[in-house]
Amino acid sequence: MLDIRLLRSEPDTVKAAVARRETEGLEDAVDEILALDERRRAALREVNELKAQRNEVSKEIGRIKRDGGDGDEMIVEMREVGARISAIDEEVGRAEERIRELMLLTPNLPLDEVPSGGVDQNEIVRVVGAPPEFDFEPKSHWDLGSTLGLLDLERGSKVSGSGFPVLMGLGARLQRCLIDFMLDIHTQDFNEEPGWHGYTELRVPYLVTRDTLSGTGQLPKFAEESYQTERDDLWLIPTAEVPITNLHRDEVLSAEDLPVRYAAYSPCFRREAGAAGADTRGLLRVHQFDKVELVRYETPERSRDALEELTAESESILDRLGLHYRVLKLASGDLGFSAEMTYDIEVWAPGVEQWLEVSSCSTCGDFQARRANLRYRPSGGEKLRFVHTLNGSALALPRLMVALIENYQQADGAVRVPETLQERLGQEVIEPRPPAE
Repeated sequence: MLDIRLLRSEPDTVKAAVARRETEGLEDAVDEILALDERRRAALREVNELKAQRNEVSKEIGRIKRDGGDGDEMIVEMREVGARISAIDEEVGRAEERIRELMLLTPNLPLDEVPSGGVDQNEIVRVVGAPPEFDFEPKSHWDLGSTLGLLDLERGSKVSGSGFPVLMGLGARLQRCLIDFMLDIHTQDFNEEPGWHGYTELRVPYLVTRDTLSGTGQLPKFAEESYQTERDDLWLIPTAEVPITNLHRDEVLSAEDLPVRYAAYSPCFRREAGAAGADTRGLLRVHQFDKVELVRYETPERSRDALEELTAESESILDRLGLHYRVLKLASGDLGFSAEMTYDIEVWAPGVEQWLEVSSCSTCGDFQARRANLRYRPSGGEKLRFVHTLNGSALALPRLMVALIENYQQADGAVRVPETLQERLGQEVIEPRPPAE
């Protein structure tokens, strides 16, 4: 949520920033917020004056009655004042409700360094490694997965509908090994083991309240893309970012508590409303998927540097797996709702001949912290401040699995296991299943 004081003091700056989001109606929403806020403040001034008047007149009525008078005219007048106060209070309440509704639907403001424009203006920051060279026509992961007995798309659809694949045998085991591998890298103490990241591991609930989803910005904006259990009004998480960011909601941390670093594995649930076409085949776009998430709470002074660190930590997984990838700085029109700046990490998948997003690393400034009332007390007795929150996938599993299967495929249909995973998986190569007799 934006700071309404910023809207009051720099309305043109805010409107210019939201215009960079390339979402119709945002500038009008800012104007409506400001108009409502002015009416609300004027009403509050009036009601405070009326209450002060009522208090003075009430004292005067008391004096009149002590002197033997009745003060009936003044009593009638104050009843009218009381009715006016009640009407103004209702007006203020309606204005505050509408302001909050609009503020909850207004996205974060892009940082100045974020390029303007839509998806086609995303900047390639760096490209790491090179694509594999094959002396054969590389296959897609859905063909390889079927031949190797790793993936069953048809039975997943039978059980739950499209977008719910089943991993089988070594496919399921490979994904489990990847989750453990990534959590080990992110949670070991980097002071003891160079290249490890020192996050605290969490196991979070997969169902959360409406307030929790509102705290990170998923509600009310993305209600249609979320799965809800209507009886209990609990919602399946779209990412572990949601429960982790809300873990200290309505708390005041000390400066010594920061930075807070949490890592968690969770399944993630997303309707992906409107998704269709070639990008939905196999593991490319699914409704339930596994992911390891990194979340940080930082001081405002550290959040920008922390984004670079977080992105590097996500990249380190791909470096260890020997995959070819690139890092994009997203343009303002492609930013997520809560982000003020984002790096996407895309890995190359030669079978489908696509760059596939496996991580999105964002700094949200104090946008989420304002919604979740997540503050800290600076050292030196300064007033409370909102923390800055950051989050990043490190990494999302389906497309990482796609990249591993397609990049490490062999001419005979086997898939070589990256060296860093061979001991965990217990084998160096995943061989095709022998044909049925």
